[in-house]
Amino acid sequence: MQKRLLTTVALASAMVLTGCKTLDSGNLGGLMDSGATAFKALSLTDDEIVKVSNESCEAMDAGNKIAAGNSKYTQRLNKVIAQMPKSIDGKNAVYKVYLTDEVNAWAMANGCIRVYSGLMDLMNDDELRGVIGHEIGHVALGHSKKRMQTAYAASAARQIAANSGNSALAALSRSQAGEVGEKFINAQFSQSQESAADDYSFDLLTEKKMNRQGLVTSFQKLAKLSGGGGGSMLSSHPPSEARAKRMQDRLDGKK
Repeated sequence: MQKRLLTTVALASAMVLTGCKTLDSGNLGGLMDSGATAFKALSLTDDEIVKVSNESCEAMDAGNKIAAGNSKYTQRLNKVIAQMPKSIDGKNAVYKVYLTDEVNAWAMANGCIRVYSGLMDLMNDDELRGVIGHEIGHVALGHSKKRMQTAYAASAARQIAANSGNSALAALSRSQAGEVGEKFINAQFSQSQESAADDYSFDLLTEKKMNRQGLVTSFQKLAKLSGGGGGSMLSSHPPSEARAKRMQDRLDGKK
């Protein structure tokens, strides 16, 4: 992402220096503004990331069917997370269920944690805790902040949101916030980030004296379901089979 943004600004600069007539002044100005806005997005402060996350989470909630408080999914989730962190990186953890067949879960840096009913149908309680612990790990380890910066930068580069000209971000429209949220959810973490989040979940389950075998079998189920591919959760790096083996090795004391 950063390389692409550098290329955008470098291209604009080169056109100015060589007197290139391919773009008129208006288009050139737009290109430069896009690059500047994208660079700003990649350097969002923690407070700005929380603000964008709040807006994105609200937009995602508005676009999905949320399980009611008396739903079997909500009641089960409340049971599953009873011993899970109530706050992450100083932000209150807010857990909700999206009623959809999709197998997924994610967490934003503002404490917004969403679990899909399709995932809950696939996993038992121990497996579900392992997956949720993994998502919490992405927040606690700072991965979600970087992912939101990248998601916002990708949108800002196409001028979804205007540069406000000061330290405060301009408010996003519902559709803009929704697109940023979709980019956040569909982006992939790096192999090292996925492995670190796996370890975080393993250590969290160990600390809470909860069953860690579910972390292994959850990856085995994802591997069987996806065949190594699929959506944001199913196209993990490294592959689910390798992650299951790595967690089993930790259980066996090999790592």
